[in-house]
Amino acid sequence: MFNIYLSSNSTTRSVLGAVAASSFLFMAACGGSDTTAPTTPETPSATSADAPIVIPMEGLEKTELTFGFIKLTDMAPLAIAYEKGFFEDEGLFVTLEPQANWKVLLDRVIDGELDGAHMLAGQPLAATIGYGTEAHIVTPFSMDLNGNGITVSNDVWAAMKPNIPTMEDGRPVHPIGAEYLKPVVDSYKAEGKPFNMGMVFPVSTHNYELRYWLAAGGIHPGYYSPDDVSGQIQADALLSVTPPPQMPATLEAGTIYGYCVGEPWNQQAVFKGIGVPVITDYEIWKDNPEKVFGINAAFAEENPVTTMAITRALIRAAIWLDENDNANRQEAVDILSRSEYVGADREVIANSMTGTFEYEKGDKRDVPDFNVFFRYNATYPFYSDAVWYLTQMRRWGQIPEGKSDAWYDETARSVYRPDIYLKAARSLVDEGLADEADFPWDSDGYKAPQSEFIDGITFDGRAPNAYLSSLPIGLKDDQTVSNGAVSN
Repeated sequence: MFNIYLSSNSTTRSVLGAVAASSFLFMAACGGSDTTAPTTPETPSATSADAPIVIPMEGLEKTELTFGFIKLTDMAPLAIAYEKGFFEDEGLFVTLEPQANWKVLLDRVIDGELDGAHMLAGQPLAATIGYGTEAHIVTPFSMDLNGNGITVSNDVWAAMKPNIPTMEDGRPVHPIGAEYLKPVVDSYKAEGKPFNMGMVFPVSTHNYELRYWLAAGGIHPGYYSPDDVSGQIQADALLSVTPPPQMPATLEAGTIYGYCVGEPWNQQAVFKGIGVPVITDYEIWKDNPEKVFGINAAFAEENPVTTMAITRALIRAAIWLDENDNANRQEAVDILSRSEYVGADREVIANSMTGTFEYEKGDKRDVPDFNVFFRYNATYPFYSDAVWYLTQMRRWGQIPEGKSDAWYDETARSVYRPDIYLKAARSLVDEGLADEADFPWDSDGYKAPQSEFIDGITFDGRAPNAYLSSLPIGLKDDQTVSNGAVSN
C-alpha cells in the first residue's frame, strides 16, 4: 500500500497528482513503463511499496538545483537525500557536484554557479563578516557533529609514544593531549626545523580544532593579522592549507608532520601505514558542530519555499542516517564509497562511519558518536555554535579587533537560521515524517554552557568575551596583532 503525505500548501490538484503518481508506480512495478532515466550522480534507488509518497509543496520557486560538496564522509546527508529520493519527494531535481577545494566551493555559491553546498561551519560566518571573499551566506541546517581527527607521522608518533600513559593491555590512554607533542615540537625548534602541520582551510573547523588542541598542550599555533594572513605569527607549530584528499600523500612526502582532517583521510593514513591518528575532535570538544549546508542569503529570500523544501529533504536524510542505532550506516558506506561521492575504499570509510575508530594499526575502539547526523539535535543551527566559531576567529586574529558580546549574537543570528529549520521540521512532524520529540522547539538558539573540552574550560555562548579571557593562549579584550607583535 502507498502512503500519501501532503506537504504544507498542497491542494486538491496535488492530491490528483499523487493518485497519478501511484498509478505510474504500479505500472512500473508491473513492467508497464520504462522508468529508466539518466540522473546525476546516479539514478536513485527505486521507492519501495511501503515508502510514503510525499507531495511537493506548491509555489516552489526553483526546482532544478546544483549543490556542491567536498569528498568527505560528512557530505552524507546530501548523498542520502539524493539516493533515497528525499529531494525528489520535495519536487526538487538535484545535481551533486564534487568541488576541488573549499575556496572554489564557496566562490561558486557566491557567484550563483551552485545553489548551495556542504560547507565548513566557519565559511558562512567568515564570508558574512568579510574575512576573505565577502558575501552574506546563511545556513538553515547543520549537517553533523564530530567526524574529524588529528594524525601525526610515524616518526612523530614514535617520539611521542614513550611518554604517553598506557592501559593494562599496553595501549595508550586516550584522549592524548598536545602536551605529549610539545617536546617533539620543541626539539624541532631547537634544531632550526619548522614543525609543519596541515589543515583544510583558514576558517575550517579543522583549523580551529587543531589550534585548540595545540594551545591546550602549550603549543602556540600562531596568529593572523591584517598584514599577515599566514596564521603563523609567533607560532611554535606552522599550520598551512592542504586539501583533504591530499593530506595522506603530503604527510607521506614529509612536507607536513601531522594534520587535522575529516574522514576518511585519517583512517587512510592507518591503512597506508604512514601515520597514526592521535585524537578525534569528539575528544577535543564533545559533540562539536562540524559542517553546515550553506546558501546565499539572496537565494533564501527569493526562494523561501524551495529553501524549506531543501531543509525538509536534508532533515529526512539525517534521520535516516542515525535511525535505529545507526542501522543504515552499512548502506550509507556503500553509497559514499562510490566514485561520485567520497570515492575511498569501503573498508576505510566503514572504519569510522559505523561507530569505530582506529588509532594505531590494530587499535580499533568503539566511538559510536564519531559521526552524528541527527541525534543530539545535530541538525539544528544553534546560535551558540556560530558564536564559538566567531570566538576562535577573534582568538587567533582573523577578527582583528575586539567585539562586544552583542556583536557576536547579532552576527550569529544573521547567518544561522533556526526559524527556517523549525518551520521545515514542523511540517515534517505534521505529516508524520518526523517525531515531535526530536526537535528543540523551545530553544532560544543557545545551548547550555559546555565544559566537555579537552582543557576543561567552559564555553558559554552568551558570554563570548568572558570565554576568550579564560583561554591562556589567544587574543583578549582589545588586543591586536601588527608587525608580528601583540599590543594591548
